[in-house]
Amino acid sequence: MTLVNGHKWVAILALGVMLLALTCLAEAQQAKKVFRLGYLSSADPVTDSAYIEAFRKRLREFGYIEGQNIAIEYRYSENERVRYPELAAELVRLKVDVIVVAGGNPTIKAAMNATKTIPIVMTGGGIDPVVSGLIESLGHPGGYVTGLTNLSRELGGKRLELLKEAVPKITRVAVLYDPAIPGPIREVKEELPVAARALKLTVRSWEIRTVDGFDKVFAALNKDRPDGLYALESALMRANQKRIVEFALKSRLPSIGYREYVNAGGLMSYGADLADSYRRVAYYVDKILKGAKPADLPVEQPMRFEFAVNLKTAQQIGVTIPQSVLYRADRVIK
Repeated sequence: MTLVNGHKWVAILALGVMLLALTCLAEAQQAKKVFRLGYLSSADPVTDSAYIEAFRKRLREFGYIEGQNIAIEYRYSENERVRYPELAAELVRLKVDVIVVAGGNPTIKAAMNATKTIPIVMTGGGIDPVVSGLIESLGHPGGYVTGLTNLSRELGGKRLELLKEAVPKITRVAVLYDPAIPGPIREVKEELPVAARALKLTVRSWEIRTVDGFDKVFAALNKDRPDGLYALESALMRANQKRIVEFALKSRLPSIGYREYVNAGGLMSYGADLADSYRRVAYYVDKILKGAKPADLPVEQPMRFEFAVNLKTAQQIGVTIPQSVLYRADRVIK
């Protein structure tokens, strides 16, 4: 080999080493990339804790470890609707890669108003996202919003049916709802009257707009004397569910509500398995972080619904739940 050729091979070898080093550096930098995830909730850390844990566990199964390759910015409104825009704006300023919204339509819209580019993943709260104008269709969302929808307004009739089956003597049901939320308004005006007529029930709805409104409504219910109680889900209701349960127990009223309601001491609940829904939300986050567009990810409905009965409460209010109803329950609290 001549000296010239020797220099040539040295140069080629040096170039190869340099390219290899650059490739390794690029891969190392890519491996060290830390995704930033925003979590916007209408509730509080305690209420969301079990669902958040299911979400984080599923993320870990996808390979995302907090403190290593993903950071989660948590923002809780503590059931104060006026804080939605402010908290959503904070997440946008942090330049998060995805915003997960744990709340109903007002929370989702606050996130949408704060950004037109950051992907938004719904956890299932709120009413039909197509009817609400959040997405174009379930199969083809068409924008930057995707995730889950519980279509909770369709569950109202089912809950009334279960309440009637569990306590056949019921004829008059009081419905507590927050009129500031679109979902409960539609359920009260459109869904429940139809279901009530089929079940031969008389339903009377009671608006509760603020924390102070509970005592006024409870006083009115003591005079009206309904046979049953149905609490519609909202941030206000969740924040005051212990008060609702205590009133139902004191008044010996059979009651039904959303999933957390029975855990607080309500008689029954029927709704989507939220832990399962949050695990599915992790799937959407993974897909988006790997390059998928929200517009191409169909919005899904929950795969699992849970019917729960609290026999402790039944005993306290003097109600015997038929075995036929207990057999259908996914969870019985004894």
